[in-house]
Amino acid sequence: MVDDAGESREQQQRQLEEIRRSFQEIGVRVGAFEPAQHNGSGNQPPSASVLPAGPRLVMRWPLAVVAAVAVVCLLLGGGLGYLLHRPTAAAEVPAAAEMPATSIVTRVVPSPPQTRVVVPPACLETARRADELMDLFTRKVRDHRLSLALKEYTLASQACRKEASS
Repeated sequence: MVDDAGESREQQQRQLEEIRRSFQEIGVRVGAFEPAQHNGSGNQPPSASVLPAGPRLVMRWPLAVVAAVAVVCLLLGGGLGYLLHRPTAAAEVPAAAEMPATSIVTRVVPSPPQTRVVVPPACLETARRADELMDLFTRKVRDHRLSLALKEYTLASQACRKEASS
């Protein structure tokens, strides 16, 4: 059994080395994919195929360059927007000499139309009863007043339907 464990460990090491070589050919660092070493395997030297962990070669732009590019883009966008929405010469307002000296604009504000109530009185009573009923519900009144209000609302609703249908 000990021999089986040793053989499987050697097989895993060979597979790991093959994976490292294939990643190294591609140019990918495999340090993050390595398994944690056990106490018993600490005497093995680390493989030479692992690339050293150095600083990343990331191109960083200075803040002034980024700010300058942003300002240039804003100015170009504003200028293009102005040019695209500028009125053409043919659509411009005629010169001041051609316009009359004074122009008076008067507006007639129409009076609001007279509204006429066409709702049957029974329906107005139904709305009032519904308001009372909702008030009792929101105040959490759960006594005889609620049942009376509900009966009154039901009768008013029926009367409203009768008047509206006739």
